[in-house]
Amino acid sequence: MALTDIWFLLIAVLWTGYFVLDGFDFGVGMLLPVVGRTETDRRVAINTIGPVWDGNEVWLLVAGGATFAAFPEWYASLFSGFYLALLLILMALIVRGVAFEFRGKIDSDRWRRNWDIAIVAGSAVPALLWGVAFANIVQGVPLDARHEFTGSLLTLLNPYALLGGLATLSLFALHGAVFLALKTTGDVRVRAAALARTLGGATIVVGGGFLVWTFLTHDRIWTAVPVLVTAAALIGTVVMNARGREGWAFLLTATAILGVTVTLFGTLYPDVLPSTTDPAFSLTTTNASSTPYTLTIMTWVAVVFTPIVLVYQSWTFWVFRRRIGSADIPAASGLPVAGTGAHVR
Repeated sequence: MALTDIWFLLIAVLWTGYFVLDGFDFGVGMLLPVVGRTETDRRVAINTIGPVWDGNEVWLLVAGGATFAAFPEWYASLFSGFYLALLLILMALIVRGVAFEFRGKIDSDRWRRNWDIAIVAGSAVPALLWGVAFANIVQGVPLDARHEFTGSLLTLLNPYALLGGLATLSLFALHGAVFLALKTTGDVRVRAAALARTLGGATIVVGGGFLVWTFLTHDRIWTAVPVLVTAAALIGTVVMNARGREGWAFLLTATAILGVTVTLFGTLYPDVLPSTTDPAFSLTTTNASSTPYTLTIMTWVAVVFTPIVLVYQSWTFWVFRRRIGSADIPAASGLPVAGTGAHVR
């Protein structure tokens, strides 16, 4: 296997890790007003992701950095053509991070309500636009002979891409609902489990439609396997959630995200950004890659540092593994109010 193929696979792994980990963060943020009827309940929900959300976003930084270093032509065409969409994602992520930190700085219901709106929007926008972006990457975009994007924002808002956005939006919402049911007790857990039942059916319909469309419009027979795995995982999620087996349900939503990512990257290969103008203008793992020397150095860096990152993040999840309930929130425990930020334990 060539180094270009190895790095295409590694980038797919990095995006999978990002979608699995930040996916439940997005879901929790989007569902915050629904599962949190009271301030205490909202603080319970936020505290489930408080210790890990910023670490989960590291996967996005590494995926972007790896794309820039391994496939600079891909990075250049992607970030110039998708500039506005990616800028909206970046702004949403910034707003969401600021909201987590600032919502508890002032003891005011109006203050917290405004930041909660920012959390919802900052979670929903990336959840939607990542699906739109990757659907366009797989479908292809207009590129000229110099690999420059010749379309507009409206070019990206086509029916297939919008369905992809709705698929990731619903999948991440389901992932977040299952995560909340796994990590909480009391009313938040009950509401999250009920939401997971509703979202499960919607995700099967929307996500299934998107994957079937992808399979039927691309000559990749083997991608039927991850499509079927994704469908089975989503059905299994609904069943396990109904039985109160939140751990298995969360594992299955993660498997569904893995199935979607494998389907998209498997459909894309060996291209990294197909051209709808002329197939000869497409970017591939060969013509978009860095030099072999650069890829060799990157491979050794990945071999050394990837296990360290995985061990550290696994340790973080292990430390904060227990369920959270209203008794863990200072105001609900009869203690002085110490703020309502994301890191209040």
